[in-house]
Amino acid sequence: MQASQTSSDQSVETGDSEAGKTLLFDISGIDLAATAADRAQIESINPHRGVMQLLDKVIWATPDYTLALAQKQIRGDEFWAQGHFPGKPVFPGVLMVETGAQLACFAFISRRPVPGISYFLRIEHASFRSMVVPGDTLLVLCKVIKAQRRRFVTDIQGVVGDRIAFDGRISGMFVEGGVL
Repeated sequence: MQASQTSSDQSVETGDSEAGKTLLFDISGIDLAATAADRAQIESINPHRGVMQLLDKVIWATPDYTLALAQKQIRGDEFWAQGHFPGKPVFPGVLMVETGAQLACFAFISRRPVPGISYFLRIEHASFRSMVVPGDTLLVLCKVIKAQRRRFVTDIQGVVGDRIAFDGRISGMFVEGGVL
């Protein structure tokens, strides 16, 4: 087993059967009941509203927002639950990635001195490792890999309990004022 390290790029063994799959950063010392940003504060940064506002709260972030942790409670009354799949709802992978993208955008915009919108540009290396179902609490991890003036690359990951549900790399672009 890989031991936890103390630097900001640390990782922990998840027990995942796939060799080498670890968390993006150690969450063991983070109070998962904490709220760094609630839905209203997330709305003040991200443009997503209604059924497309997927983050329930940001739990924690480093002061420079290069690492962030958020939560989405998976509910059976959400718009996707009746049809994906009837009688056995499974949170769609595309919405898992969108949840991660919303956290990545929140983190990137939080570092900007002027308001704007971050647009999701690319998904790379996305893997869906475990089903996420109503009643699950999906923790979403975000780790900045590269950040420029207008563009960013971020690794994202979703965790339910002690298992990694998904991971991938996304890219985005910031537009001042939010108009392309």
